[in-house]
Amino acid sequence: MQGLLKGVLLLSGVSNPVEAIEVFAVLSILVGAIFSFFCAVGLIRLPDVYSRTHAGSKASTMGVLFILVGTFLFFIMEGTFSIRLFLGIFFVFLTAPVAAHAIARSAYRAKVPLAEQSVKDDLKGVFEGEHEEEHGDGSGVSSDEVSSKM
Repeated sequence: MQGLLKGVLLLSGVSNPVEAIEVFAVLSILVGAIFSFFCAVGLIRLPDVYSRTHAGSKASTMGVLFILVGTFLFFIMEGTFSIRLFLGIFFVFLTAPVAAHAIARSAYRAKVPLAEQSVKDDLKGVFEGEHEEEHGDGSGVSSDEVSSKM
């Protein structure tokens, strides 16, 4: 951490460590804004729900995290420890990827088509057997058991 602060001090020409933390907080917020911008571009430009979910989860998580870390550093420098910011960082980091995974999985189970540019469908064999079991003849008996009884 001291090496990073020294690097920020040298690059910014700041001699006071408090000012260096301010510069680091501002750079963190700027990086978060750039990640958020790339998230918005990805949501607009990418072709299917799976790619958009990936862009929305990864880039927005990183953007929000950098913005909250920059804000956290700024308030720490002012002498205020905000447990709300700390918990916000923790819960965004924890819940955003899980929510994106659940959305993508439910889209796949609802048979939302992949983009034409998609090269490989890794889940095709995994969910086909599950889909046949769920949507069989409705009796709860597999088709193999029915044919063996006849």
